[in-house]
Amino acid sequence: MKELRKRLVVAAGMIWLVILFGTTGYMVIEGWSFWDSFYMTVITLTTVGYREIHELSFRGELFTVVLLIGGVGTVLYALSAGAKILLEGELQEIYGRKRVEKKLRSFKDHFIVCGYGRMGKVIARELEHEKLQFIVIEKNEVLLDADQKEELLVIQGDATNDDLLKKAGIEKAQCLISVLPTDAENLYVVLSARGLNAKLLIVARAGEEGSEQKLLRAGADKVVSPYHIGGLRIAHAVLKPAVVDFIEFATKSGNIDIQIEEISVQENSELAGHDLDQCGIGRELGIIIVAIKQSNGEMKFNPTFRTVIDPGDTLIAVGETSKLKILEGMAKLT
Repeated sequence: MKELRKRLVVAAGMIWLVILFGTTGYMVIEGWSFWDSFYMTVITLTTVGYREIHELSFRGELFTVVLLIGGVGTVLYALSAGAKILLEGELQEIYGRKRVEKKLRSFKDHFIVCGYGRMGKVIARELEHEKLQFIVIEKNEVLLDADQKEELLVIQGDATNDDLLKKAGIEKAQCLISVLPTDAENLYVVLSARGLNAKLLIVARAGEEGSEQKLLRAGADKVVSPYHIGGLRIAHAVLKPAVVDFIEFATKSGNIDIQIEEISVQENSELAGHDLDQCGIGRELGIIIVAIKQSNGEMKFNPTFRTVIDPGDTLIAVGETSKLKILEGMAKLT
């Protein structure tokens, strides 16, 4: 839209330049008043030709010929270009809205990201890397590249509005992530989202101290404080640099060497009911299971090779990306 507005301003500017040129010409050549010169220019450029304001001198007639030949063509071109720009903008807006609505109808168990600031962009990039369905809600206009327009779905508006959340398909969504600029806005979104979908997983950003508990009471499942986490990360970078280097290496998007992943074990999968040694996860795949989160929420750290994997468990695994894909396949239904 910004580019279309720029082109529209250029077209309007061309028209006014021609009018200014004609008005100035008649004032200088014929010595007419501003209004008479302006009126003569307008009726000439629009080819109306009611009558000449005053008798033209020979120089005035030559100037009128020049204005007709050059000016009329310029004005017609600018008017047609302006009409085309307006039509394009309207069609783009309609097409964009229809495209979003069509995709949203097919969405289920998708993610909703409220806020497309610095954090929102990082979250969207990670979700896109994992090839997950998601939609962004942002109050301000989002400037996207040509390839992003096809991939990224953005609804412009206030995420605290219930109707907008419904438009984003919150009743069918799997998760809502609220990273709006203020804690008050995030709190309002959490309250609205929890009221619209009781089963929704809600993750919210907290900026100030004390906001975390308020967001949790409002209905958020998890609350993240970027300043707290950032402070800890900096301290650990000084105190435990090797540990931080490993975590950064293992969690970096697109890393083909090693990754940390969580893998859900489904019922009747080939892993369910067997211990880690029987599954051959470490021996055959070279994957390390650092923890197992059980279905009741209890976390078992550093499980032994005799630890039994139950349906509903979530494995926290470290290993090569290709091997982790194999383990994901083993954890699915057989």
